[in-house]
Amino acid sequence: MRDPAPAQGAFEPFSLRPSPHEWQEAWIARGELRDRRFELPAGVSSVFFERARLANVGFSGIRFAEFRVYDSVFDRCDFTGTAFDRLAMGDMCGEGPRDRAGWPRSVFRDCVFRRTRFPPFTFFGNVRFDRCVFDRSRLRGQTATLEAEFVDCVFLGRVRDINFWGRPAQRDEAALGRDRNEFTGNDFTGAELQGVAFRHIDLHAQRFPGLPGYALLDRIGERARAVLPVVERWPDPRHREEARFSLEFLAGMALKDNDDHALVSPRDMGRRLPPALREELFEAFRRTSSDTSPGRAVRPRGPDPAAP
Repeated sequence: MRDPAPAQGAFEPFSLRPSPHEWQEAWIARGELRDRRFELPAGVSSVFFERARLANVGFSGIRFAEFRVYDSVFDRCDFTGTAFDRLAMGDMCGEGPRDRAGWPRSVFRDCVFRRTRFPPFTFFGNVRFDRCVFDRSRLRGQTATLEAEFVDCVFLGRVRDINFWGRPAQRDEAALGRDRNEFTGNDFTGAELQGVAFRHIDLHAQRFPGLPGYALLDRIGERARAVLPVVERWPDPRHREEARFSLEFLAGMALKDNDDHALVSPRDMGRRLPPALREELFEAFRRTSSDTSPGRAVRPRGPDPAAP
């Protein structure tokens, strides 16, 4: 797969200078920096990378009050233990006037984010991650990801409450120059997913956990209808109501977002259900049709309403 072109234009020698605007605290980083550790001047903790290229640069252990990226490329950079208070990885505009007629893409390629502290509600923006490793990073509470692309990345550890999108917002398509986000070849087999949504993404083009507790399934609406007899046998009306609502929500989102496919776990059966009921319903749900989880081949069969 061919990598996207880096930011346009020749790179000047690297510079890190105070912003010319009195209202802006961030220092401006431009040009090319290679094969060294990134050093912050004394008293500086906010940096805006604009039309910069950094290759084999170490950011490990640095804490940034603000870290903004515009039209820049990061190759083989190490963000191990880096902490961000405010983070924009593919900003919309540079130092000039705000211009939504074009939105350059920033690229992180072969970078390592190990135990990196991503702040909740990071603005990912028009950013592409190629072959990056997210190892026990604080990827949680992320919803501003509509324009982000992930290709051949590895996710390890807990990933919580994040949306991944295969389509950008329609209002931004002209500025981005595309109507699809590339999201393929990503490896989640070492990840623990909680509240993660994949929207308009080919789930079969990713690698997901093949361990008990996850299943990549088709025909979600059909399955939801098929397991209702299991739910109706439960004596507690609160449990029945929770399960019906959760199944309806799961089926609706799967049909809307992923052609009636979904990565399903027992939590999707109803977060407020007792664990034993969640597991019972999940096993019935996955048995109703083909199961495409890695290493799993289950003969399609429906639940038996007459079973005790």
